[in-house]
Amino acid sequence: MLVKILGGIDLIAGIMLLFSGLGFPTQVLLFFGIVLIIKSSFGMLKDFASWVDFLGGVTFLLLMIINIPFFIGLIVGILLIQKGGFSFF
Repeated sequence: MLVKILGGIDLIAGIMLLFSGLGFPTQVLLFFGIVLIIKSSFGMLKDFASWVDFLGGVTFLLLMIINIPFFIGLIVGILLIQKGGFSFF
């Protein structure tokens, strides 16, 4: 059950990164950034999935400060969506 909830967070975060140009509120970006970084600490950055979470969290935190290029949000968003989709199988 917990894996599906955390996978759902990945799916939502990935979709948000695909549409990062819309300008989400700072509180939402901060929430998802912190949640993804906390999730990456569960894996202790030893596997690829925890690195994807870490990069996603850093991307969300950077979106609060600067505009990142679209292709970076696209790549990280697709990786998060794939990771979240695999958690439902």
